[in-house]
Amino acid sequence: MNQDLEHLRLLTIFHYVVAGMIALFACIPFIHFFIGLALATGAIGGKDPGAGAIGLIFAFFGGIFILAGWTLAALVFFSGRNLAARTRYLYCLVMSGVMCLFMPVGTVLGVFTIIVLMRDSVKTLFGQPAAAVQQPPAPGSP
Repeated sequence: MNQDLEHLRLLTIFHYVVAGMIALFACIPFIHFFIGLALATGAIGGKDPGAGAIGLIFAFFGGIFILAGWTLAALVFFSGRNLAARTRYLYCLVMSGVMCLFMPVGTVLGVFTIIVLMRDSVKTLFGQPAAAVQQPPAPGSP
């Protein structure tokens, strides 16, 4: 039991670290966002009529990527909070699967989180029923 608590504590810390990394990397598209705004307002590109439309597209997609990255970071952070509080078992399990898509750090963290969450002792910590062990039928019974 103490080992499970220690593993959940470490997973919580790593979820916070990965959430911070995701939020930091989600700031990279700010370059596209600000260049797009500069093109749209005419600060770059001068009087070219197509520069404004291209600038709006740059700013739009840059903003979408920033928003998506920050949303993912918030979801991973929330998953870490739930691991610490030992609540929302299914949410933590689903987020572990989603994190497996983000290689290499997210994959490692997601796989380790799934391994820990699949233990019967951890399920009981979350208030989930442990898996029932099926006994083989007795010899001679139908």
